[in-house]
Amino acid sequence: MINKTDIDKLKRFSKGLSDTEEEKYIYSLFADNEDNVEFKKHLQQEFSKYLKTHPEEDHNLSYLLDRTHHIMHKQELQKKDTIVKRIYKWYSVAAAVLLVPLIIAGAIWFIQQNKEEAMVAEAPVKSTLFAPLGSRISFSLPDGTQGWLNSGSSLEYSLPFSNNRQIALKGEAWFDVAHNDEHAFEVATGDSRVKVLGTKFNVNAYPEEKYLEVVLEEGKVEFTTPGLSSGVEIKPNERLVLKEGSININETDASKYSGWMEGKLIFKGDSMDEVARRIGRWYNVSVEVVDEELNAYRFRGIFQDDSLEEVVHYLSMTSPIRYRIIDRKQLDDGTIQKKKVMLYKKNI
Repeated sequence: MINKTDIDKLKRFSKGLSDTEEEKYIYSLFADNEDNVEFKKHLQQEFSKYLKTHPEEDHNLSYLLDRTHHIMHKQELQKKDTIVKRIYKWYSVAAAVLLVPLIIAGAIWFIQQNKEEAMVAEAPVKSTLFAPLGSRISFSLPDGTQGWLNSGSSLEYSLPFSNNRQIALKGEAWFDVAHNDEHAFEVATGDSRVKVLGTKFNVNAYPEEKYLEVVLEEGKVEFTTPGLSSGVEIKPNERLVLKEGSININETDASKYSGWMEGKLIFKGDSMDEVARRIGRWYNVSVEVVDEELNAYRFRGIFQDDSLEEVVHYLSMTSPIRYRIIDRKQLDDGTIQKKKVMLYKKNI
């Protein structure tokens, strides 16, 4: 346990006569025996002997107590279960003569070596935002990032957030990221990542669609996904699409991909396949392009507060399209089938 050599070193330390190596030894002696009941009992016995054999000694420790208070206030340790408090509690009987120097020195040593060990780590807390079907919600993250979450989407992040700006997204969201050179903002969608420092961009990644889209409005982002040897950089007014393991980047008008925040469904030269996908998501219906020849056509239009029937009717007026809408119905297993839109090529 504590041998005579240890006792001599403790005595020298209490009188300020220890060299650097002895001081490190004393610190480690207490750290290694933090939960050792026998060690504490033996130390108290040795202290009792010390008092009996040195009754004539006068120990003025007021300067040590002032120093202790200064350190505790400076490090804000009075609210934490720190090394200083634990040692002080264990050896309060001996503090008046011998252990106050150990308390002070031990706190200084361990704070300098690893400040994280002097604080009780805060457990991360998960926070989730969800936009119900048919709704859109705006949000503000703790770091100052602003954004919108589209229908049927969810966003999850951990608190504290400012130094670990990582979020998980399912669905579609638009971000105006607060700039921070030291801590990048990262959006995770499945195995893929979108990493930025400060920018405006839209991410569309509904898991059931097996389709991921990133549209950059301003700034710069880096996209990574398994299978890529390095990240792919996206520039303003570029659109990246990941579908069936293939990545495609093309120039676009980024504004049409953020119009949903204002309740606008915007098409600017989009293919029938893209129009069908976005209409299906917008109205929560199933859209089937029966005749693939329709994919050769491009469509334009801006819709706001229009019904599904009004949108497809407009498309049929401006393009060689005819359509059929099948209402919801209950299936044999009790589930409700989505409303369905069938698109055909009109015979001219």
